[in-house]
This record gives sequence, C-alpha cells and structure tokens, in this order.
Amino acid sequence: MRGVRRHGPTTLARVRTLAPLAMDVLLVALFCVLGRRSHDEAMLAGLVRTLWPFGTGLAIGWLIIARRWATSGSATRPAGTALVPTGVVVWATTLSGGMLLRVLSGQGIAVSFVLVAGTVLAVFLLGWRAVFRAVTSARQSRP
Repeated sequence: MRGVRRHGPTTLARVRTLAPLAMDVLLVALFCVLGRRSHDEAMLAGLVRTLWPFGTGLAIGWLIIARRWATSGSATRPAGTALVPTGVVVWATTLSGGMLLRVLSGQGIAVSFVLVAGTVLAVFLLGWRAVFRAVTSARQSRP
C-alpha cells in the first residue's frame, strides 16, 4: 500500500506502553486531589501547585524506565506494568522528586506527610501493578 508506514510499534503496542503511564498519571492526580480535599484546601487553584512536584517526579521515573528500555535488548525490556523495576522506580522518583521539589519551591514537608504520601503512592503506583500481575497470572494458569 502506498503511503502506509510499516515500521515502528503498532497501535496496540503503543497503547500497551502508554496505558501504564496514563494509569500512573491518573493515580498521582488522584493522590493530590484526595490530599487537598482532606485538608479542605482550594481544589482547582491549588491542585496544580500540589500536582507539579509529584508529576515531575513521576515523569523523571518514566524517563529513567524509558532510558532503560532504550539501552536494553527487547528480551530484557521491562514492562510498564512490571512491579519491579518499573513500579519501584516510578514510586521512588515520584515520592523523592515530589518531596524535593516541594522543599525547593517553598511548599515544605513534614515527616508525617512524607510517611502518608509514601504509603498512599505505594498503594496506588505499586498496588495496581500487583493486582494486574495477579489477574494476569491467574488468567494464564487457567487450562
């Protein structure tokens, strides 16, 4: 066919790559929304201020994973749904990057906030991957 490009990932492959990223973005946004609501803070006006440090940390984590994908062979390429290394790297950079950027931007942090954020982000960013893995394993083990 003329004009049809046959190189590069298929649409399904792109969706499989982007779906975990989209899930992470939604869950980090939900984390920020829940945090603002629990403190009765202005939602729309303050959401961006709360979201950008953690969103930046999330982006850094995904850039690290993408770099690893680019430098590894396809047989060792980690899936976006993998608990290890993808989930752990994304969780660690979202938490540490978010906290560092909050401090640098004058938003401040407290030990209790770091503990709560670390726990909630772990449940969100690692939890969905663990559930995905369990469901996938259960489906594959059926005769």
